[in-house]
Amino acid sequence: MRRVFSNGRVLTPSHAVVDGPIVVDGDWISQIGGVVAPFEGACETIDLKGALVMPGLVNAHGHTAMTLVRGVGGGLPLQRWLEEAIFPVEAKMTPEDIRAGVTWGVMEMLASGTTLVADMYDFPQAGGEAFAAAGMKANVCRVGLCFSETDEVPPGRAKECIDFVRDFKDSTGRVVADFCVHSEYLTSERIVRALAEANADFRRPVHAHVSETEKEHRECLARRGKTPIAYLADCGLLDHGGYLAHAVWATDDDFAVARAKGAALVHNPTSNMKLGSGFARIPAAIAAGTRVALGTDGCASNDNLNLFEEMHLAALIHKGVAKDPTALPAGAVLDMATVNGAKALGRNDTGALAVGMKADFCVVDFDKPHLKPCLDIMNALVYSAQASDVVMTVVDGEILYDHGEYPTIDAGRAEFEFRAAVKRLGL
Repeated sequence: MRRVFSNGRVLTPSHAVVDGPIVVDGDWISQIGGVVAPFEGACETIDLKGALVMPGLVNAHGHTAMTLVRGVGGGLPLQRWLEEAIFPVEAKMTPEDIRAGVTWGVMEMLASGTTLVADMYDFPQAGGEAFAAAGMKANVCRVGLCFSETDEVPPGRAKECIDFVRDFKDSTGRVVADFCVHSEYLTSERIVRALAEANADFRRPVHAHVSETEKEHRECLARRGKTPIAYLADCGLLDHGGYLAHAVWATDDDFAVARAKGAALVHNPTSNMKLGSGFARIPAAIAAGTRVALGTDGCASNDNLNLFEEMHLAALIHKGVAKDPTALPAGAVLDMATVNGAKALGRNDTGALAVGMKADFCVVDFDKPHLKPCLDIMNALVYSAQASDVVMTVVDGEILYDHGEYPTIDAGRAEFEFRAAVKRLGL
C-alpha cells in the first residue's frame, strides 16, 4: 500500500529541511519532496499540516520492562540500587509481567518518537513478542550471566543465549535477537568466550554494560589486567561489533579498541547522573572516531524513556564540563539519537530519511509557543522540542501512534495489565 504524508517538512540526512511530501510504498520511502505523480493502486493521504518529519529516534540501551519499577531505589548508588532495590523485585517477575511492562514502555516510546530500541532484560521471548505485537522495532537478547569463574551459575545460561539467537523469529523482521553479556563483573571468561565463539556463525552485534562506574572499571583492571572494553575485545566478543552502554570511565585506548571493532558506545546521561556514576567523555570518543549512540537506560535509573530529554542533557552537560559551548553540536547529538544508534544495532536501512530507506519516522508539531520562531531547526529539536510535541510515529510505513491513539495496542487493556503486574510485584 502507498501512503503519502503531504504538506510536511522532511529532515534529511544532511540536516537540511525539504518542503513537501514523503511518500511511502509498503515499508520503504520512495519519494521525498516534489510533486507526487498519479497512482492507480491503493493510496492513503495524510495531511501533516506543516509539521516536521524527522527520523525515528533510536534508544540504543534500555531495559523496557523496568517501567514496572519506575523510580524504585531512587537516591542509591549503583551497587546498592541493584542489590537492595532492583534484584529483589526482579526475582519475582514472570513472563506476563514482562509483557505488561514492555507494552507500557512501547506506548511511552512511541508517543515520544522512538521507533527502535535495544532491550536487555529477562524473559526476552515474552518481551520480543510484546514488541512484535505492537509493531515496534527492537533488538532483544537473553542476558549472559555467570556468578562463578569455575562453574556455570546459573546452569545452562550460555546455551540459553545461543539458542535464543538461533531460534527467535519475528515474521516482520522488526524484532531481532542479539548476543549479550550483562557486564564483565557479572560473567565469567568462559561464558564470554563461549558466546564469542558461537557468534562466529551468527555475526550479531553484542549488547553489554561497560565501565559504568569507577569501581567497576578499577576492579576489572585488578581482576583481568585490562579494562572491560579491552577484555571483551580480547575474548573475541566484539569481533562483529557491539553497542556498549555507559562507558563513563572508558580510556582513550578503549575508544581506539571500540573504533577498530566497529563497536559503538552508548551514552546514558540521565542514568549516569542520577546514579552518580560520572560524565562519559563523549566529545573525546567522537574526536577519536568512535561511534556514539544515545540511550535512556531503564525507568528505575532515569526515570523515563524520553530521548528528547537525553538529547537535551547530552548537548548541555558536555559543554558545561568542557567549558566549551562548541562541544557536541546539536547536529551531532541528533545523529547520536538516530543514525548512529541504528548502525550500532546493525540496522543500516533505518535512522535517516532518504529514498530507499525504511519508513521509520516521527512527526513533530512545531505550532507551539516554545518552538517559535524556529530560526535553526537543529537547535530547536535539541534545545526546545519536547517529547510531547510528537504527534505521530511510523514504523515500516505503519502508523503506530497518532495524536494520542495507538492503532496496534489496546491501551485500556495495556493499562489494566500493567497495573495488575505492579500490584502483584508488591510495589
